[in-house]
Amino acid sequence: MQKLFIISNEAIYENNNVFFCDNKDLKSTPEGLEKNFEVNLIGRKTNIKRSHKINIKNIKVFNSLISFLREIIRSIKNENTNYLLISISPYTFFACIFLRLFKKKPIIYLRSNGFDEYKIILGHMGYIIYYFMFTISTSISTNISCRKYILKNKKGFVVHPSQLNNKWLENKKKFNNSKKKLLYVGRMRKEKGIFSLIDILKDKNDIQLTIVGEEENLNFNSYDNIDFVKIINNETELINIFDEHKIFILPSFTEGQPMALLESLSRLRPAIIFSEIDHVIQNRAGIFISERNYESLEKTIRHIDDNYESIQELMKKNKLPTFNNFINNLSEIILKN
Repeated sequence: MQKLFIISNEAIYENNNVFFCDNKDLKSTPEGLEKNFEVNLIGRKTNIKRSHKINIKNIKVFNSLISFLREIIRSIKNENTNYLLISISPYTFFACIFLRLFKKKPIIYLRSNGFDEYKIILGHMGYIIYYFMFTISTSISTNISCRKYILKNKKGFVVHPSQLNNKWLENKKKFNNSKKKLLYVGRMRKEKGIFSLIDILKDKNDIQLTIVGEEENLNFNSYDNIDFVKIINNETELINIFDEHKIFILPSFTEGQPMALLESLSRLRPAIIFSEIDHVIQNRAGIFISERNYESLEKTIRHIDDNYESIQELMKKNKLPTFNNFINNLSEIILKN
């Protein structure tokens, strides 16, 4: 079976040779690709506990860039090997350079718009740093993205990532609670917009928000209308929490193909986004745009509440990508590289 090295800058936690991450994609994508490849995952080590157990055999994590690159160089001796770099970061950028120096052509998979992410985190200098890494990396690699615009006119393939399987698409339940309940499922990161959403809702007791994510020592006890639920690993439990809420909200400043949004649509739960990521709608019914303030958000919630059943009928016509289709498409591209 052909070897595939997946290289990521995502932090991975190790406990007695069992590995965990906080990005569900970093768990599901290697696991899915194992049916077609001998997968080896190389990542960055963290001492902070993570929630998602990665169920593949070959995982190595490193504390420093030097040891990280040393392991990549060591892997080059293997023949019939492909390299899949997840996103562009300092770690994957240098990995890309080293692979090309040793006459290996890596594949870069861009899951989101790094230009926006780096600018949000580091300001204008972040944009310049990412531009430098992006320009060089994409010119010497095979490029894959979840959205065409993320490629910035570079030649590449477009895939449609998804976590959806039959469980998500069957046995859909009605919402039986009249209270306006918002649900956010995701990471507690500045670029995800969750902190701006908390600022909007923290004193507005007429709207209840549930956050499912990694807490990272944040305190939500002072907000009567905000509940925090530790990240849910059990798929059935996650489906149930979507079913228990009326509306999903995605407050991100930047997104590529958000998995939680697809999960919400699959359970016939309308979703609210803000204008920065209006591109994620993609002609799908049930996604509504609000301005990033309480008055607009409350108005959008009221509209959804007043038209809930008719919105759900339209949502039934949505065609959503599945996990199996995503893995098969990604595998085909890798094998052709």
